[in-house]
Amino acid sequence: MSTVRTSGVRFLGRKRQEPSNSTVTQPGLRNMVTENAIVLRRVQRVARLMDSSMTIPGTSIRFGLDSAFGLIPGVGDIGTAAVGGWILLQAHQSGLRKRQLARMAANIAVDLTIGSVPLVGDLFDVYWKSNLRNARLLEEHLKEKLEPANAQP
Repeated sequence: MSTVRTSGVRFLGRKRQEPSNSTVTQPGLRNMVTENAIVLRRVQRVARLMDSSMTIPGTSIRFGLDSAFGLIPGVGDIGTAAVGGWILLQAHQSGLRKRQLARMAANIAVDLTIGSVPLVGDLFDVYWKSNLRNARLLEEHLKEKLEPANAQP
C-alpha cells in the first residue's frame, strides 16, 4: 500500500506550519491528495499576490495587486475580478459545495462593486481581501475533505 505525505502545504493564517506525520494510506487517494495540495498552493500564492504582497512603509498595512490595479478605472477592477473568478473555478473543480461557491462569488461581487467606486473603492480594496477570504474557504474545504482520508482505522 502506498502512502502520501500531506505535509508541506502552508495554510493561510499560520506563519509557519511544522511538518506533520499525517499520511494517506488508501491507495486510491494518492492522486487526489497531490492534486488538491497543488491547487491549494497555487490558489494561496495568487491570493497573497493579489491581496497582501506589498506593505505601506512604516505601517503594518498590507495590500496587493488588486489594490494597485484598481487604480486603473474600469479595466483594473474587471481584471482583478477575473483573477477572483479563476480562484472560484479552482474551488468548483475541487468539489466545493454550492453554498460556499456562492459565498466566494459574493466576496468577488462586493470587491468588484465597491472597488469600482473611484478613490473610496481603492481604499476599500486595501481592507477587503476577497482573494484571501476565498482561499481560506477553499483551504477549509480541502482540510475537511482530507480528514476522513487521514483517519487511521
